[in-house]
Amino acid sequence: MLTIENLHAVVDGKLILNGIDLDVKAGEIHAIMGPNGSGKSTLSSVIAGNKVYEMTKGNILLNGENINELDAETRAHKGIFISFQYPVEIPGVSVTNFIKTAINASRKAQGLEDMPASEMLKKIRQKAALLDIDTKFLSRSLNEGFSGGEKKRNEIFQMAMLEPKLSILDETDSGLDIDALKIVANGVNRLRNKNNAVILITHYQRLLNYIIPDFVHVINEGKIVKSGTKDLAKELEAKGYDWIKKELN
Repeated sequence: MLTIENLHAVVDGKLILNGIDLDVKAGEIHAIMGPNGSGKSTLSSVIAGNKVYEMTKGNILLNGENINELDAETRAHKGIFISFQYPVEIPGVSVTNFIKTAINASRKAQGLEDMPASEMLKKIRQKAALLDIDTKFLSRSLNEGFSGGEKKRNEIFQMAMLEPKLSILDETDSGLDIDALKIVANGVNRLRNKNNAVILITHYQRLLNYIIPDFVHVINEGKIVKSGTKDLAKELEAKGYDWIKKELN
C-alpha cells in the first residue's frame, strides 16, 4: 500500500525528517508515536503532499507508484486522506455540500461522471447510520460552531464517504473527552477493511485502547528508532519517551 524509503524533509531550511523507512500493507493499522518536535506531524504532511515541507531525499510509493512529484490534490484523488488536528471552519458550506463536492471532484479526476443524486443520498444515509450521525448534523456549516468531538466525527464521516486507500489521522485524539474518543475510534474500526490502511499519529496510548494497531513506531529526531506491537505503546506510557532516548545513547 504505502512504502517510504529513506525519507528526508526540511521546513524553512531545517531538517525535520532524517531517513524514515516505513512499509504499510493493505489491512494494517500503524501507530506513529514520539515526543513533541520529533517529526510525527511532518511525516503525515509530507505523505499528503503539503508543499510547505520540502522532500530532499527518498521516495514515497503508493501501491507501487512513486508519488514524490504529485501535489496534494492529486494524491488525495489517488486515495490519500488526512484528518487534521485542527479542522478549518467553512461558514455557509454545509457538511453535505462539502462532501458532495469532494466526491465528485475525485470522480472527475478519475474520468467518471458526477455521482447520481439518488446514489449520493443513499450513501450519505448509510454512512451516517454507520457512524451514528444525526442527519440534521449534515446540514450544518462545515465545522462552524462544532465541538472538538463533532469536528473529529465529521472528519471520520468524510473518510467514510470518500473511502480512501490510506487514511492518516494526525493527532485525532487531541482534546477529545472519553466519549468523543470512543465515537471516533468506533468509526475508524467500522471502516477498517482488507483493502485500506490507516496511520495513526498520536502522543498517547489511550487511543490505542480503542483502535488496536498492528504496529507501533516511535519517531525520535526525525527517524523511526523503535517498532513493535501495541505492547510498545503501553511500555511508552509507563516509562515515557526518555526511556527510548536512553536506549539510543
